[in-house]
Amino acid sequence: MNVDGLAAVITGGGSGIGAECARVLAKEGAKIAVLDLNLEGAKNVAAECGGVAVECDVTSSESAVRAVGKAKEANGIAQLLINCAGIATPGRIVNRNGPLPLEDYEAVIKVNLIGTFNMIRLIAADMQYADPMEDNERGLIINTASVAAYEGQIGQAAYSSSKGGIVALNIVAARELARSGIRVNTISPGLIDTPMMAGLPPEAYESLSKQPEFPKRLGTPKDYAKLVLHLCENVLINGEVIRLDGALRMAAR
Repeated sequence: MNVDGLAAVITGGGSGIGAECARVLAKEGAKIAVLDLNLEGAKNVAAECGGVAVECDVTSSESAVRAVGKAKEANGIAQLLINCAGIATPGRIVNRNGPLPLEDYEAVIKVNLIGTFNMIRLIAADMQYADPMEDNERGLIINTASVAAYEGQIGQAAYSSSKGGIVALNIVAARELARSGIRVNTISPGLIDTPMMAGLPPEAYESLSKQPEFPKRLGTPKDYAKLVLHLCENVLINGEVIRLDGALRMAAR
C-alpha cells in the first residue's frame, strides 16, 4: 500500500503516538483526519499535517458515526485506520478500601476495547467499497494493544483485560475482512517515552529506560510510526500482533 493520496483516520490523534503517526503519514502524502475527544489537541495536530480535526468519543456509536462521516466528507473513504485512542487508569482488583469499583473497570474496557471495535466496524463498512489497489487490497486497519496484554502488572487488571481483548480480536477481524481486501494488524508497544514518562522523577525514568533488553532505552512515538509505515508497505503482513518493546518482559511490579 502506497499511502500517498490515501485517506487515513487516526483515533487518539491529538497527542502521543497518534499525533506522530499523523505527522509521519502526512509527510508521505496521506490525507489525515485526526480524531480525538480533545478537539483542541486534534486541531493542533491537524494544522501541522494539513489535515482535518474531528471531535470523537470512540465509546459512543453516535459520536463515532458523526466523526467518520466528517472525515469521509473531507478526505474520501478511509483506506487506513490507526486506532490509538486509549486510557490506562490503574487500580487493584481489591485494595485497602475494598473491591475495585466496577465502573472503573468498565470505563477502561469501553475506551480501549469497545472503542477500538466501534471504529473498526464503522471504517470497514466504508473501506470495503474503496477502489482496490495492488493485490486487490482496499485498506489496512492497525490497532494498538500493549505488552500488558501478556504480562500485565499488579494494578493493571482493567488495562490488561482491554488490551488482551484487542489481541484476541485481531485474527478474527483479519479473517472476516479478508474477503474485502482489508488487512488487520495490531501493534503491542512496551514502554513508550511520552510526556507522562518525562514527568517522572529522574531515578524512576532511568530505571524504566534500562528495562528493555536492547536497545536500553524507552520506545518513542516515532518508533511506532515507523512500524506503521512498514505495515502499510508490506501487504503480506496480515493478522499479526507485533510487539514493539526491545525484548522487554514486564515484572509483576
